[in-house]
Amino acid sequence: MLNGIIVNINSNRFKVLANDKEYICSARGKFRNDKIIPLVGDNVLFNENTLQIEKILERKNFLLRPMIANVDIAVVITSTKEPDLDLNLLDKLLTVIHKNNIKPLICFTKTDLLNEEEKKNYLNIRKYYEKYYDVLDNTETTKFKKIIQNKIVVLCGQTGAGKSTFINKIDNKLNLETNEISKVLGRGKHTTRMVSLYKEDGFFISDTPGFSSLSLENISFEDLNNAFVEFSNFKCKYNDCNHINTQGCNIENNKEILPSRYENYKLFLKEIYENRSKLFK
Repeated sequence: MLNGIIVNINSNRFKVLANDKEYICSARGKFRNDKIIPLVGDNVLFNENTLQIEKILERKNFLLRPMIANVDIAVVITSTKEPDLDLNLLDKLLTVIHKNNIKPLICFTKTDLLNEEEKKNYLNIRKYYEKYYDVLDNTETTKFKKIIQNKIVVLCGQTGAGKSTFINKIDNKLNLETNEISKVLGRGKHTTRMVSLYKEDGFFISDTPGFSSLSLENISFEDLNNAFVEFSNFKCKYNDCNHINTQGCNIENNKEILPSRYENYKLFLKEIYENRSKLFK
């Protein structure tokens, strides 16, 4: 049997890369019976003669939106304009990425469209995130390639943020489809229709279908608190402090924390409470 990695799924056909050769495989019916879903990024064993995937090797992590496994780095492509900067989505993605033990990398795009006031605001925001995360913009492709060497990388972010454009800058041979922003919705058109891994010089990279909302249904209170990594710099009086109207809290009203970060934390905590309430109804 050969060891390979699933790089594309189209219906029930799985494109597997092994020894720099692509194979179109099917999956054993046992997977369906056991409710096991093969994902792009899965390391698999398959029969070279029957082209049937026999075993999915243990995953180190997986995401459901986008559906991909064994991710080393998640690059959060974040538009600064057209569509507008969405710090709520950025922080939500960082929360989910942290929960799945994936290293985040923030990439801001379309900074050339900003006016002077908008650029000043953007630079202040970037300076804050750089304290806790790797941050770059879409012009820093050399720096990007250095960070992602020997990694499986997924690009995620709001629709129209420029994921396909960014991949094309890394390797224009890919020539992924790009579209202008929808004038009506202020969101990008879904130009990428399926999850695929592209093998580049020393790394795998994935462009994924864009999205503009994300659920926190699998995130616990502890997950959320840990995901806001800067909170660990400030010790509260009580270990179980939820940082909302709590005596001895050193997070609420802390001027060293970006206001939007704390506001998003509160919104996410409310969503987690609501999800838990639905679960126990």
